[in-house]
Amino acid sequence: MSNIIVVYHSGYGHTQRLAQSVAEGAGARLLAIDADGNLPEGGWEQLKAADGIIFGSPTYMGSVSWQFKKFADASSKPWFAQEWKDKVAAGFTNSAGMNGDKFNVLTTLFTLAMQHGMIWVSQGLMPSNAKAAKRDDVNYLVSYSGAIAQSPSDAGADAMSAGDLETARLFGQRVAEVTARFKR
Repeated sequence: MSNIIVVYHSGYGHTQRLAQSVAEGAGARLLAIDADGNLPEGGWEQLKAADGIIFGSPTYMGSVSWQFKKFADASSKPWFAQEWKDKVAAGFTNSAGMNGDKFNVLTTLFTLAMQHGMIWVSQGLMPSNAKAAKRDDVNYLVSYSGAIAQSPSDAGADAMSAGDLETARLFGQRVAEVTARFKR
């Protein structure tokens, strides 16, 4: 089994719920970035030991949260030592809007992974874009570069779409499968 870490920031619980679904699919451990943008004790060591790292951030004002950005900036030390080079990477995000510039967040996460010399895993799911598609279908929001979700701004994490959560679980499963191939 591969050692995969889901490192994420969640401001209101929605991205945490998404992270839990990704981790469930990947058989991964969660590593939360706190409200001050810091990892818990031993967090950097966990990332160094991981075979794969899945990044997650809410979409705030069209980008990652400042807490995630602080983490990304602090990753310059592992970058300098090339600690994450050739590890598998992937990413996910959530926002209240159906679009909300989620793609920009995924691009930010992808760029972070590329700077570290990591290997990016795409969503790998066909879109639910036919006339009969329903909101709770898998990949209803149609993303190819990572998992995305939408949650109402005035509702808790329990109001998230079952389809988005299943999409996240399947995404985590795909990351685990790809990581296992590279681990050989």
